[in-house]
Amino acid sequence: MSPEQQKSVRASAEAWEAIFRAQVKVMRELQRGRAFADLSMSEYDVLFNLTRCPDGTSRLTDLNEHLLMSQPSLSRAAERLEKRGLVTRQKDPSDSRAVLVSLTKEGRAKQAAVGREHVRHIHRLLQPLLTTEQLQEISRLNSIIADADLSHAQGCTE
Repeated sequence: MSPEQQKSVRASAEAWEAIFRAQVKVMRELQRGRAFADLSMSEYDVLFNLTRCPDGTSRLTDLNEHLLMSQPSLSRAAERLEKRGLVTRQKDPSDSRAVLVSLTKEGRAKQAAVGREHVRHIHRLLQPLLTTEQLQEISRLNSIIADADLSHAQGCTE
């Protein structure tokens, strides 16, 4: 590996570690916040991602593509949310093996309320540390990664 390649590999690792450390630190503080007093972060994540679906409905397997949890964990979260009346679950009429999860009116209201407090908490954490322009740059750079097709790197042995 050339010195330039080594430098690039090191920079990639350092960037990932910085993203990960920052996320862990912020997430720990957010978990302590009052927004998640009666709804876990993973349950909120399910509700939030359902709000991004056109009609608030998604197949469980499709929803799992946007979450950092196992399929069984997602199924349990959906079951808990259903018991609280925040989502409904039903068989997909076009594929009886699949389960559709849909936000209820109560689920939308809960996501909106928790989301407002969550955003305020994020602002209280980050605003003293970074300028608006720095926050926008972080968002822009992370969007490049989030929007990328990373499948080209699967199975890499380098």
